[in-house]
Amino acid sequence: MTTTTSGTTTSGTTTSAGSQARPLPHARPASKWRAFLTLSGRRFALSAHTPREILVPLLTPILFADVIAPALAKTIHVTGIDYVSFVAVGTIGLLVPLSCVLGGIGMIVDRDSGAQRDLLAAPVPRSLMVFGNLSVALAVSAFQVVALIGAAVARGATFATAASGIAWAACATIGVAVAMHSVAEILASRITKQEEYVGAAPPVALLPWFFAGSFFRITAMPKALTWFARVLPLTHALALLRYGLVDRRGTGLRDIWGMSNPTVMAALSLTVVVVFAGLMMALAVRVFTRTAVR
Repeated sequence: MTTTTSGTTTSGTTTSAGSQARPLPHARPASKWRAFLTLSGRRFALSAHTPREILVPLLTPILFADVIAPALAKTIHVTGIDYVSFVAVGTIGLLVPLSCVLGGIGMIVDRDSGAQRDLLAAPVPRSLMVFGNLSVALAVSAFQVVALIGAAVARGATFATAASGIAWAACATIGVAVAMHSVAEILASRITKQEEYVGAAPPVALLPWFFAGSFFRITAMPKALTWFARVLPLTHALALLRYGLVDRRGTGLRDIWGMSNPTVMAALSLTVVVVFAGLMMALAVRVFTRTAVR
């Protein structure tokens, strides 16, 4: 039986002219929070699932804090500050950037031979991949800093344990980790080969450390280098770390700002670190979203 209704002909059925075909169901967008947890867990599984991957970056900083610092303490003195503690805090400025920047090698591997291309097709913002990687960098950096401080204490270093001091130090460490992980994301997005990245990473992670007052006060350098050090965010981060854990007088902060109120100087240095970290993270997200697929 063939029935014609309002100009529409069907075989065995009648369809009204005003009816429309239902669209095929689409995949529901994944929850951003669940997607973030998934991406974060995946990055943990790729880059931090064995003790070796977490502990190997600790070897050089612990060597500085437990071997070199006590030796230097016999010949170098920083007035009013235990030098072993002074260098142990300065070593954080080596550990965190080095660990974060070297993590970029895994990002290149994931892009070239991993599942990154498949993940980019998922219905979630690409920026979540950057933040998922960042969460792992922050967790690994926190563990490594705690381990480094523990090793320094075992060697004779002393640190303040006031909650406010720990808060200043934690904020400085997080700021450095966010900034340097962002730099790693940018480099990994722009560099195509692992070999090229390996050559570029050490200068980026190490050069600021030599000028940031890791072994001595920045005022001990020539005046031009002292002013250069004052511009480096890492100098501000190390001054904050020492203010929170070693020197409540804020000697390092005073070398930067030349003011008398340590709390005000600490707030200014924290602002420098936070602004730098925020700018680097925004740039990292922008670069990644534009260059993730080549």
